[in-house]
Amino acid sequence: MSFSIRPLPRDARHRLAPLLAAYADEMRVTLAGHAPASPDAQAALIAEHPAAEVLVAEEDGAPIGFAVFFDLPELVFARRCGMLDDLFVHPAARGQGIARALIAEACALGRARGWSHLRWIVPDADAAAIALYERIASRADWRSYVIRLDPAASL
Repeated sequence: MSFSIRPLPRDARHRLAPLLAAYADEMRVTLAGHAPASPDAQAALIAEHPAAEVLVAEEDGAPIGFAVFFDLPELVFARRCGMLDDLFVHPAARGQGIARALIAEACALGRARGWSHLRWIVPDADAAAIALYERIASRADWRSYVIRLDPAASL
């Protein structure tokens, strides 16, 4: 399999709708909420959000994976950092290094921007993702907390 990774412009993010549907289906078992948005609404959100950035992995021009990330201030060191919010590779395309390549591209963008680090969270139940992350990153000494303001639509 040959794939390429590139930033996905806002006006093309609707192309992710089928992948977003597969991502939402897969995440249902780990989410507290029970009312995921439609794939079109999800794509519109990342197209309209002023801070959301998207990398897309493509094979023959078709999206097979994506990473949604944000460029954030890191106050203690007066730097910037990256927050990887969503990472997904279509199940049929897994095992080819696509997730690793999406993370590597986010890191390359971050280095060019002077980020101090790239961080993310992962559900405890996602063993395959955790196995990859344990190989390529250091586990953070932080805990993650959530206040579910809308339990029907929350992590």
